Amino acid sequence: MSKFAIISDIHGNLPALEAVLDDIGSRGITEIYCLGDLVGKGPSSDLAVDLISRHCRHVVRGNWDEFLPQPTEFPTLLWHQKLLGEQRMDYLRSLPFSIEFRLSGRYVRLFHASPRSVYERVQPWDDYERKISLFEYSDLNAEPVKADVAGYGDIHNAYMQHMEGRMLFNAGSVGNPLDMTQASYAILEGDPGETRRTRLDLTFARVPYDIELAVRQAQEADMPDLEPYVREITTGRYRGLKD
Repeated sequence: MSKFAIISDIHGNLPALEAVLDDIGSRGITEIYCLGDLVGKGPSSDLAVDLISRHCRHVVRGNWDEFLPQPTEFPTLLWHQKLLGEQRMDYLRSLPFSIEFRLSGRYVRLFHASPRSVYERVQPWDDYERKISLFEYSDLNAEPVKADVAGYGDIHNAYMQHMEGRMLFNAGSVGNPLDMTQASYAILEGDPGETRRTRLDLTFARVPYDIELAVRQAQEADMPDLEPYVREITTGRYRGLKD
């Protein structure tokens, strides 16, 4: 049996990322997969990219990783681009769409938001048909195979559901969780490459981190959109929701 840590949606929150990497290390897990959105929102996108590229075996691109390196006139995006520099933005541009492999006799597909797009948002409370469509494949995937296990990020809400004998899960968010104010990641355990169905385990980890330090770093960086970012990481409430 092998263990894989699955992290997502760091969004430039360095204290959260460091706490999660420490927690993963304390469990003896060496294989880390990242489901995108390394950058944006928080003040330390540059350092997040450096740590992820160093520690993660596989990384897919998220919506922020895709649109942030593109030409823009928006001041917020220009601020993050300047922080990252061209070399890190080239790294973001190089990220693949999905991670696909066989584990314990199942076909596993990991992606940022859906098997079709980094921008298609599917919440745990969405209807059955939208969620079960996450097992399907598109021409963006490595193989035209329906997934037995589909894992994603994007929505910053961790959950797992069994649907028609298949497992759907969301790893939650490391740096910008919107379900509770603790960093989230998932641990998948099984037999790599095994063709027969053997034991497959999925667990979730919630990691407290120094939120006050994260707020202080954002303030000291004089970053744009400071107030909504601080509100999100201190309350776990999405900035787009009405009070």
